[in-house]
Amino acid sequence: MAEEAPAAAPAKAPAKAPKKKSAPRPKKDGPSLPKLIVDAVAESKERKGTSLAALKKVLAGKGVDVSKANKRINTAVTKLVTKGTLSQTKGTGASGSFKLAKKEPKVRIASEASRLAHYNKRSTITSREIQTAVRLLLPGELAKHAVSEGTKAVTKYTSSK
Repeated sequence: MAEEAPAAAPAKAPAKAPKKKSAPRPKKDGPSLPKLIVDAVAESKERKGTSLAALKKVLAGKGVDVSKANKRINTAVTKLVTKGTLSQTKGTGASGSFKLAKKEPKVRIASEASRLAHYNKRSTITSREIQTAVRLLLPGELAKHAVSEGTKAVTKYTSSK
C-alpha cells in the first residue's frame, strides 16, 4: 500500500477588512425631552392637569416625532412623577393627567413631618414622623425603599459613635 501524504492544512480565509465607523450622530439642538414635557405642562392652563394625549399633541407641535419617541415620552413622564417634578392627578403609570408639583419633595417631607409632630403634641421631629411622612408622600415601592435606606443610614451613623 502506498502511503498517503497528510492532507495540507486548509488555507486561512483572508482577513476581513475592519468595518468603517459611521460618523457619530450630530447632537440634537434644543431642550431635552423631559424639559419639553415640563414646559408643555407648565404652559397648560388646565386646573386638573394635562392628559398624556394632550401632552403628546403639544410635543408634536414642538417638532417631536411622537410615534418614534412614544416609549421615551412615557418613561420621561413616569420619571418626572417619581422625581417629584410632576404630580399625577388621575390614572397610574404614564397614563392619566399631570400637573406641576407645588413644592420640592424634601420640603414637603419636612413640612409633613413637622405637622405630624405637632399633631402628636411633640416639640421635636423624630425618625418615626419622618418615616410616616415619607410613606404618605412617596408612592408605594419607592416609599419602602426610602424608609429602609433612611433606617440603614441612621443605624450606621449611631453605630459609628
